[in-house]
Amino acid sequence: MLDRLFVYGTLMRGYDHPMARRLSDNADYIGAATMPGRLYKVAHYPGLIEATAASDRVLGDVFRLHRPAELLAELDDYEGCGAGCEQPAPYRREIARVTLAAGGELEAYVYIYNFDVARLRHIPSGRFADSIG
Repeated sequence: MLDRLFVYGTLMRGYDHPMARRLSDNADYIGAATMPGRLYKVAHYPGLIEATAASDRVLGDVFRLHRPAELLAELDDYEGCGAGCEQPAPYRREIARVTLAAGGELEAYVYIYNFDVARLRHIPSGRFADSIG
């Protein structure tokens, strides 16, 4: 099982959120990274969808999970896509190729937004912090 996770919203380092603390306590920070995608403000959290242009990039953090099966099950429930969650789920977990800011690429799990974004505000910078306020 893959043990890396790319996060781009309230699970990133620096956010005071219970699940962000759970992630940081149970994973090692690998570094800042980007991946192809478009970012939207869903509510107090973002949603990432597939890129529609080559310039579409989302900025986030990559973590190496200590116990991936256990933590991913918790995160799946948190993201609304766990085994017992209603369908269709707001997110789906996929494997994506991410580019580390320090150089190099790797594969990591990422949560992709699964609903229509037509009425949501696009975050052109791809950085969730730019949508706060």
